[in-house]
Amino acid sequence: MLAVGSELTTGTTRDTNSGDLARELTALGVRVLRNVALPDDLAIATSAVAGGLADADLVVSTGGLGPTPDDLTREAIAAACGLEPRVDAGLLAGIEAMFTRRGVAMPEANTKQAWLINGALALPNAHGSAPGWWVERPDGQVIIALPGPPREMWPMWREHALPRLRSGRLGVERATHTLRLSGVGESALVALIGEDVLRASNPQVATYARADAVDVVVSAVADGRLSAQALVDETVSRLRTAVGEFIFADGDQTWADALGGRLDGRTLATVELGTAGQLQALLGGAPYLRFGELLADEDNVHHAGNDLGHYAERVREVGHADIGVGLLARQDKDTHVRIAIATADGTEEMSRVAFLAGDEGRRRAAIACAAALWSWLGNADVSQADIPTVRKA
Repeated sequence: MLAVGSELTTGTTRDTNSGDLARELTALGVRVLRNVALPDDLAIATSAVAGGLADADLVVSTGGLGPTPDDLTREAIAAACGLEPRVDAGLLAGIEAMFTRRGVAMPEANTKQAWLINGALALPNAHGSAPGWWVERPDGQVIIALPGPPREMWPMWREHALPRLRSGRLGVERATHTLRLSGVGESALVALIGEDVLRASNPQVATYARADAVDVVVSAVADGRLSAQALVDETVSRLRTAVGEFIFADGDQTWADALGGRLDGRTLATVELGTAGQLQALLGGAPYLRFGELLADEDNVHHAGNDLGHYAERVREVGHADIGVGLLARQDKDTHVRIAIATADGTEEMSRVAFLAGDEGRRRAAIACAAALWSWLGNADVSQADIPTVRKA
């Protein structure tokens, strides 16, 4: 995976294309060897394409297909293949027609966007002036050149490049599954999962610390005995036994998704104090969130500490929701979290400590609140009338 553009190597723009494409290819059974960001330098880009061809069956590039002198991906691919680009009359006519529709003449600089080399086909770009390239080499290797802007890259990838890849021999049978965990760190997971499992090559089990969770990703390829999916299912089943108490979601589910599943049609209203709105940011546009209130004044924070349950009750009534949640965060070296959950049957309060202070502490306070609510929903039947009313100073 080659992402071309000096704006990427200088940090002006972040490359999201490579990671997203790599995730899709991995799911299709393609082993991605590396993702590289390259400056607008012909020698460096040519060396990267040649290096990719030396190591891999497929090289995918994004960016560098514009009309300006510093758009050098075509030149780099041509040089790495030892070929000279030529103007394709059909491509040139199409680009000229696009400018004619706009009522302007095509600048001479755009001529390079009509280049092809032997073995290359143009990939249509319905959202810009830069066609992509599909280069099929005599040895069977493939180079795909895609534009950099995601609004152009994704349609070209999904509608033209990927179908071509699928029509050939693409990857191996591969399966993956992600377990999302909360309340446990990566280091603690080593002992719970076992070093032998984490070091195994097939299935592979890897842990990733995310902003809102720790993900455990299981991936496998068919081994001649079992299918890839069977290997993954077998390992995931063992992991659920080992770390099931910490699992709150699967796949790409978010906290908003996980809570929605346990709310099971019930609605929620929230009030936050001292969090800068992190709980609402975490839940986003969840359809069950009827009302959200944010109080930032220090006096409110101090007062709420004495009666957070009242705040939760009030916001539930104001929001006409089934459940009201009050979240209070007070900071010193770490963030001390108070949570109140109110229903028509009563109010329950609990405390947590979120590691660190500042913005990170506030973000962790919101996650602690979501985790507490998720656990409470799993353990409590809020339709029962015997939930005790708890008041804590």
